[in-house]
Amino acid sequence: MTDGSELPDPPDPARELASGESALDPRDFRNALGTYATGVTIITAVDEEGTPHGLTCNSFASVSLNPPLVLWSLVIYSRNMSVFQNASHFAVNVLGASQQEFATKFAQPSSRKFEGIDWKAGLGGAPLLAGSVANFECRTVDRYYGGDHVIFLGAVEAYSYNRDEALLFARGKYGRFVGE
Repeated sequence: MTDGSELPDPPDPARELASGESALDPRDFRNALGTYATGVTIITAVDEEGTPHGLTCNSFASVSLNPPLVLWSLVIYSRNMSVFQNASHFAVNVLGASQQEFATKFAQPSSRKFEGIDWKAGLGGAPLLAGSVANFECRTVDRYYGGDHVIFLGAVEAYSYNRDEALLFARGKYGRFVGE
C-alpha cells in the first residue's frame, strides 16, 4: 500500500527521443535550436599514429573558470569518435569570419582535410589552425553520454587569442556579428 507520496521515476529524455516516443518533431526541434547563434570551431586531435583529425563543431561551451574547463559534443555514430575517445588531448580552434571555407571543409567526410591548411602541433599533438580567433589546448578529462552524443570535458592547459572577428552560425547559415 502506498500513501501517494512516492512518485514514479520521470522518463529519461534521451531514451524517450531515441525511441520515437517524444511528442517533439526532431527536425522542428533542430530548427528551433538553430535560432541560437553560436561561434564556429574546429575540434582537432591526433590518432595513435599521429595523423591529424578534425571536425567542424558549434557545441563548444565554457564550463568553469577555476579550474578552466570547456566542453563540446560529438554524435555517437561519427566516424571520428574513436580518435577523440582515445586522444589524450584535443584543441578547440575558434574560426575567424574569413575562415568559412575551413568550416565547410572540416564538416565533410574526407581524409584530406588538412591539405592546404597551415597548422602546428599543440599539446598532445592536437593541431592548432593558423589564423584562428582563439585556440584552446585541452587535456581530455572525462566523457559523458547524453542522448545521441558524447560530451567531452577538457581541462584547458594553454590558450591564445586575438581581436579578429569570429565566424558565427545560426539558422543553418554562416555570418558575422553586427554591433550597434
